Amino acid sequence: MSSASTDLFPAGTFAPRPAPAGIVRMLTAQSALEFRLLVRNGEQLLLTLFIPVTLLIGLCLFPIDTGLGDGPAARATTFVPAIMTVAVMSTAFTGQAIAVGFDRRYGALKRLGATPIPRWGIIAGKSVAVIAVVTAQSAIIGAIGLAFGWRPHPLALLLGAIMIAIGTATFAALGLLLGGTLKAEVVLALANLLWFAMVGIGSLVILGSRVPDAVVWIARCMPSGALTEALDQASRGSFDMIGVGVLLVWAVVATVLAVRWFRFR
Repeated sequence: MSSASTDLFPAGTFAPRPAPAGIVRMLTAQSALEFRLLVRNGEQLLLTLFIPVTLLIGLCLFPIDTGLGDGPAARATTFVPAIMTVAVMSTAFTGQAIAVGFDRRYGALKRLGATPIPRWGIIAGKSVAVIAVVTAQSAIIGAIGLAFGWRPHPLALLLGAIMIAIGTATFAALGLLLGGTLKAEVVLALANLLWFAMVGIGSLVILGSRVPDAVVWIARCMPSGALTEALDQASRGSFDMIGVGVLLVWAVVATVLAVRWFRFR
């Protein structure tokens, strides 16, 4: 080959140069993929959007005596924080656990583990997708509450956002622990059973004086009860230190156990 022709193409132009993408690009791609998988799944949409929205509309409009408000505005003030908790649990815990469990069963996580993206990057991608979905859920539920007459103070919205972020981290850690350790079929059954149980525990906090104080405090020591109470107090402009402490303890314990026991297959 003449020197004139070699000058046209710098050395290495046609040589393969395989290399992993940068970490930011990998995280962006993984997060976008996880988000698309979440919003395309019909069962996930049922859990994350249809059930919480239906519950909120039904509790605000149905002609039943809940004893927690005489009109839609009063009921929305009571029930919006509780429905926010249901939405966070549905996405960060139940949906996350089931998705991770079946990703392990079908070998998707094992194949991801063989790619250049680090283990923490896979978990981070799932977490970013969950945060994006929870943000959309919160906006939709908040808009419905406003339509019914819910009028939170700006400080309440800020406190609520902080509580939702802490609650999302806690339930995501619990979901990763459940989905990353048990068989997919067990995860599917257990995640749904725990969802119903946690909804019931959260409702005990809402009932307040209608149940014994000891039962309320036991409920507040559970993640769903702690988040429900924290969001309820946030809606009134108050910071629930006990609820935040409970959520952080659950988050730390679940994270430590998930890191120790999480399996890719």
